[in-house]
Amino acid sequence: MTSQPNAPRFARTALTVVVFAIAMGYVESAVVVDLRAALGQPAAPTFPLQLADAATGHLAWIEVGREAATIVMLACIGLLLGRRGWEWLAWMAVAFGVWDIAYYGWLAVFIGWPTSPFDMDLLFLIPVPWVGPVWAPVAVSIALVVVGLLAARRYHQGRDPRVRGRHLVGGALGGGLVLFSLMLDAPGILAGNEPAPFAWPPFIAGMAVAVTAAVDALRSAPRAAP
Repeated sequence: MTSQPNAPRFARTALTVVVFAIAMGYVESAVVVDLRAALGQPAAPTFPLQLADAATGHLAWIEVGREAATIVMLACIGLLLGRRGWEWLAWMAVAFGVWDIAYYGWLAVFIGWPTSPFDMDLLFLIPVPWVGPVWAPVAVSIALVVVGLLAARRYHQGRDPRVRGRHLVGGALGGGLVLFSLMLDAPGILAGNEPAPFAWPPFIAGMAVAVTAAVDALRSAPRAAP
């Protein structure tokens, strides 16, 4: 027996997650613009990085807290929708990816930045600064949305992907390489230097390893009933 009659329910759930993430991206970009104004910094990221001083330190900690709260909110979406297995992670991936893409889209509306996918951005501050061109987080986000929706649909159909050890190792290794490429320049950034050329080889390698592991896990799902 097929689960196609429930397709509208899946579509509504996916649309709700997408709309939520787009709205969250709006709030996120607005808060970033406001916080940078309060810190006396340009709305668009500039380097060398202006580090917090005694007068602005509390606002910098608010910024770190905002980032942590963002991850908690996205995780909660996954936990609310995930009913078994890794379904929660699939929905979190969708929400995260759409939110990140929407964040850059709203920044372009608010301040006209980024002007190019090659613009360098300060992506994250936990535990150290992450720096990379805009295209890098967008590429990660597109992969998260596509893989997340495919995985969530399989769970919805009762075709749970069989996540094995090799998939976990591949995901961890690939994700680690991506994070390494984004955090590699953290010492120089904290020292007040301009960003170094982006370490795209480990980034591309990490993306390839992680996506390969995800696709293999998706292919492990049982076939749909006729």
